[in-house]
Amino acid sequence: MASILLKRTALFVAFVFIWALLAAAVSHAATRDVVTFTGFKPGTIVVKTHERRLYYVIDRKHALRFPVGVGKKGKAWTGKAHVEGKYVKPSWEPPKEIRRDHPNLPKVIAGGDEENPMGAAALTLRGGDYAIHGTNNPRSIGGFVSYGCIRMYNRDIKALYRMVDIGTPVIVER
Repeated sequence: MASILLKRTALFVAFVFIWALLAAAVSHAATRDVVTFTGFKPGTIVVKTHERRLYYVIDRKHALRFPVGVGKKGKAWTGKAHVEGKYVKPSWEPPKEIRRDHPNLPKVIAGGDEENPMGAAALTLRGGDYAIHGTNNPRSIGGFVSYGCIRMYNRDIKALYRMVDIGTPVIVER
């Protein structure tokens, strides 16, 4: 009897382990896909806020598509920009508007700190007023959640960071 119980327990543990590995693989794979995407020059980042998706154009017919969190109502912006800076584990100084809404925030949160909302990396835009960055809150991806920045899963911003250079064009559309 103990032998049968031990075998069933081992099978259950193996099943849970395999299920967890598969779930992690599917979750990771689902964060970015190659999709048909036309109308933009290769090497351009296009953010479609209504879709809550960022596209990195890889050729005249395809782009890598990533889920993102975007600006909440009244905070989103549209227009053209260029990547002006690239930072790994950037520190964060809350802008005046955020400090007004959250006065208890420290003046600066060090890069790599678990409270730092910039995550693993950041690509700055428009004089540093906005960024495409990672997040310390992955549940926010897919929502209207920021003060105008574009949030990505940390593994996705790391991938995008490696693909782009200073000067990469960025187009943010509704």
